[in-house]
Amino acid sequence: MPHTNPRFISRLTRNTLALILAGGRGSRLKHLTAWRAKPAVQFGGKFRIIDFPLSNCINSDIRRIGVLTQYKAHSLILHIQKGWGFLRGEFGEFIELWPAQQRIAETSWYAGTADAVFQNLDIIRDHNPEYVLVLAGDHIYKMDYGTMIAYHVESGADMTVGCLEVDIERAREFGVMAVDADQKVTDFAEKPRDPETIPGSTDRCLASMGIYVFNRDFLFEQLTKDADTPGSSHDFGKDIIPNVIQRYRVMAHTFRDLRSGEQAYWRDVGTLDAFWEANLELIGVTPPLDLYDKNWPIWTYQEQLPPAKFVFDDEDRRGMAVDSMVSGGCVISGAVVRHSLLFSNVRVNSYATVSDSVILPDVHIGRNCTIRNAVIDRFCQIEEGTEIGVDREADLRAGFCVSEGGVTLVTPEMLGQDANHVR
Repeated sequence: MPHTNPRFISRLTRNTLALILAGGRGSRLKHLTAWRAKPAVQFGGKFRIIDFPLSNCINSDIRRIGVLTQYKAHSLILHIQKGWGFLRGEFGEFIELWPAQQRIAETSWYAGTADAVFQNLDIIRDHNPEYVLVLAGDHIYKMDYGTMIAYHVESGADMTVGCLEVDIERAREFGVMAVDADQKVTDFAEKPRDPETIPGSTDRCLASMGIYVFNRDFLFEQLTKDADTPGSSHDFGKDIIPNVIQRYRVMAHTFRDLRSGEQAYWRDVGTLDAFWEANLELIGVTPPLDLYDKNWPIWTYQEQLPPAKFVFDDEDRRGMAVDSMVSGGCVISGAVVRHSLLFSNVRVNSYATVSDSVILPDVHIGRNCTIRNAVIDRFCQIEEGTEIGVDREADLRAGFCVSEGGVTLVTPEMLGQDANHVR
C-alpha cells in the first residue's frame, strides 16, 4: 500500500481504537513517582509524558482513545480532564479514562498489560473497532501510527509489533524479535543474554517498543485464552507474543523517520539518569526531538501564565539564562541559569546559579544557592545558600537521592516540606 504523504491518514486509523497503558508505577524514577504514575511525570518544560502518545494518536487521526490507569492516577486524570477534553463526542471522538474497576472480579486489579486490556473487553466490544492499537503510556517519541496500521493490513498480519533497531549491547534491556527476510516474527526473547541479530547484520537487533496492532477478533481470542491459562503473568511481551508467533502471522514494523529512513527518535525515560538526559537533550541547537515542529505538534494542558522574566543587570547580579529553556511564569531575578530546563512558575533569586539541571514547576530557589546536575521536583522551596549537586556525600547526608550517573534528585519530602500531593 504505497503512499507519498508522510502522514498517512485514512479510514484505517478512523476504524482503530487506541488503548494507552498508563497504570505503571515507574519505580526506577525513584521519588519522582512517589505521588504520580510515570505517564504523569512532567517532561520538556510544559508537557507530561502521556502527552506524547496522546498527541501521536490525534496527529495520526486516531480519535477514539482509552487511557487505562491504575497506580496513583489522580494527577494523570486531572491533566487529561483539563487538557484533553476538546474532542467532539457527536463525531464519535473521545478520550476515555478506564481505571481498574473490578469488572471481572471483586479483587481484580490489573495484573499485567494483557490483563488490563482483557478486563475491558466489554467496553472494546461496545466501541466495535476494526483494529486495536495498544500503546505504552510512558515513552517519549513522535510516530505516525497510520503507517504502522497500513503495514499491518498490507502484510495480512494478525498482530504487528512496533520495533526499534538497537545495538546488540542495548538489546539485552528489551524484548528482542527474531525475524525472517519478510519481517515475520519467528522468535521472541525477553531481555536475552545473547540476542538474535537482524538478518544481514552482526550487531543490530530488533527491540519491541511495547506497541501492538491487533485485528479485533484475534485480540479477543488471544486475551481470552491467556486469561484461562494457569500460571500466565498476563503480559503481552512475556505471554501473548511467545504463544502466537508459531501459529499466527505476527509481523515486525520498524520505527523509522519517514523522510530520512533513519532510526527515529524514541526514549524510555524510566530512570533518573535517562529522564535528566532526555530533558537536557532538548536544549541543543538541533535536538534529536523537535518540539517546534508545527507539522506534528505535541498537545498538552498548561495554565495561562505571563512570559518568563529576567531582571537586574548589574555586574555581579544579572538575571540571565544561557543555553537553556525557560517556561512561562518563570522569574530569573539576578541569578544565572546555564544549560538547564526550567518548567513553569520557577523563581530563581539573586546570586543563585543553576547549571545542567531540570527544575520542575512551582519551585522557588533562594538567594546564593548553587544547583548542579540535579532534578528538583515540583513545589520544592530551596532555602538560601543551599548547595545541591556540588558534593555527592553532602547530598546523601542531606537525604537527597543521587543516581548512578551522579544526578541529584530533591523532593519536598526530602526537604522536610509539606507538598501538594496532586503533582
